[in-house]
This record gives sequence, structure tokens and C-alpha cells, in this order.
Amino acid sequence: MTNPSSSVVPLPMPAADPAEEVTVLVCSSCRLADAPAAEPRPGTLLVADARKAAEGTGITVREVACLGNCRGGLTAAVFRSGCWAYVFGGLGPGSGADLVAGARLFAGSGDGFMPFRARPEALKRGLIARIPHPDILKDLP
Repeated sequence: MTNPSSSVVPLPMPAADPAEEVTVLVCSSCRLADAPAAEPRPGTLLVADARKAAEGTGITVREVACLGNCRGGLTAAVFRSGCWAYVFGGLGPGSGADLVAGARLFAGSGDGFMPFRARPEALKRGLIARIPHPDILKDLP
């Protein structure tokens, strides 16, 4: 949902299947706050959980070594071509289904935003940042 007082410029949505354009990036090196380093890392467990939850959905799950939110707990990002990207923290090793549910909402969004009210609770309270796609910035003053 866009904020009428903001200068957000909606972009035309891609013609391809939007689920195939949504990617979940999960930090595999993340660990729980104040927890000792252990193997497998909780971030690696979250990668596996998200991949399992994404099976058959068209959502792509990829792991990255670090998203730079080390003090914020387990972290993941969700992005879609031509749309805003979302970064979430404070996740748990079993939050894969929540990430995929949010990604599916995002995939079905006609305005390029992940609907807030329908998000799983972990994605409502864990939002770290929302980042505009570079194409959106072209139309801003």
C-alpha cells in the first residue's frame, strides 16, 4: 500500500510469473544473539528451512555469507525485479515458512509492495529496511 504523502512512484509490474521473480536471500553465517558459535550456524538452518518451505512455489531461496545485520539476529532479504526490497532481522532458524509466505504475498502484489497487514508476524516486527529499486529513484527529484 502506498503512502499518499510519499513520493513513491509505482512501476509497471513485470510480465513474467511474479513468483519466479521473487528471491529470498538468507544470511547463512547468522547466529542467534548472545549464543555461542555453533555448527551448523542457525543461519544455515534457516536457509534449509526456507528452501524446504519454497519447494514448488516458484520462489527462489539463495544463501549469502553475510547481510551485515550481525547484532540483529538471523537476517534475510526479499526482493523482486523492479520493486522495493525488504530486509528482515530477528528471525529464528524455523522462520523459513514466514519468509516464503511473505515472498508469495510480494509475488502476488500488483503495486510492487509486500502488503503489511497480511505478512506473518515475524515479518511485521522484524522489518529492518525497505530499499527502493534503482529504477524508482530515476523518477524522484
